[in-house]
Amino acid sequence: MSGGAQLSVTNHRSSARHPVELAIIGEHRRLGDIMLNLINVSTTGFMVRGVLDLGRGERVTIRLPQIGRIEAFLVWNDPDRAGFQFERIVRADDFPKMIKALQPNPRLRSPH
Repeated sequence: MSGGAQLSVTNHRSSARHPVELAIIGEHRRLGDIMLNLINVSTTGFMVRGVLDLGRGERVTIRLPQIGRIEAFLVWNDPDRAGFQFERIVRADDFPKMIKALQPNPRLRSPH
């Protein structure tokens, strides 16, 4: 895709990532519905496992518990994984509720 997205959220690679194993459906303007295997999520984005036919900057819309629909841009892609950045940062008070609903590894969940 020429031009790519102009990402307004800076890359916060230090954001805490929470492991998940969740199959979700992403909506893409060219490909329609695509299956994504979500393997971690943070307040600024998520990572998926698997091969994607997407270029850097392409957008997908996903639906997450507590957050609802949120758009994300592909930041990087290798043969086995891909990293997406949300178009907006997930609110700090919504994030723990989303994590609890996704039920990642309880050892890594914060105690509140």
